[in-house]
Amino acid sequence: MFKSINQWSFPGNYSAAQCLLAAKKAGFAGFEPSFNEEGELSLQGFCADAKALRALADSEGMILPSLASGLYWGTPLTATDPAVRQKARDIVRRQIDCAVQLGVGAILVVPGAVGHGFWGGTDNVSYADAYARALEGVRAVAPYAEQAGVTVALENVWNNFLLSPLEFARFVDEAGSPAVAAYFDMGNVIRTGEAEHWIQVLAGRISRVHIKDYKRAVGTLEGFCDLLAGDVNFPAAIRALREAGYDNAVTAEMNIASQDMLAVVERTSRAMDLILG
Repeated sequence: MFKSINQWSFPGNYSAAQCLLAAKKAGFAGFEPSFNEEGELSLQGFCADAKALRALADSEGMILPSLASGLYWGTPLTATDPAVRQKARDIVRRQIDCAVQLGVGAILVVPGAVGHGFWGGTDNVSYADAYARALEGVRAVAPYAEQAGVTVALENVWNNFLLSPLEFARFVDEAGSPAVAAYFDMGNVIRTGEAEHWIQVLAGRISRVHIKDYKRAVGTLEGFCDLLAGDVNFPAAIRALREAGYDNAVTAEMNIASQDMLAVVERTSRAMDLILG
């Protein structure tokens, strides 16, 4: 395993190239860029920027393990409107295309959402409908991913959906494709469970890993905190990853409020040295 960090951990006005260089300076071996609505590496276009970032990563000796995206909160695979669901599938395919240009092997995809939550909106999707629509959508894009050699890695997030490791494992299995796997986020499960328990159930299905920490007593989005300041049992989680045979990026996603995100990046790097040994 090696330590990596996500683009969302950096100041919002930083380009992907600036983030990558700052990540290297902080001691990270990998950097996970983000695929967006507009700008570089986006639905507007990505070929030139992707090739430039790939070249920069190669010259700096940095690994690009995966490509994240937050687009699926506003355009979910589970939407009531069939046109929105089709747009979500198109986004997955575009993200795969960008991943190919970047030379990364996996993309982060949020599988959908149920009811109402922090993401807002008025589409009160039922659990049963969400499951059926998400599975249909993932199965629809899987052949494209297989052909491209890119894994669609589904992340466990605060979406009121796929709420247990057994259900998440079942969903990945029912997708029925070697190009569909889990993007396990150990901080996102702490409200209702333990990271090591999820890893034990998802063993063999985990393509990528996000690391962050969370304080259960807070109970809201404000509970996300610096690594080693919350309730994740990191020794148990890392041990479970090793026992599961996981040997890829552990990518920090530090979505915490700070006036100095570069200081957060530095603290995160030092904490990950302790966590990963």
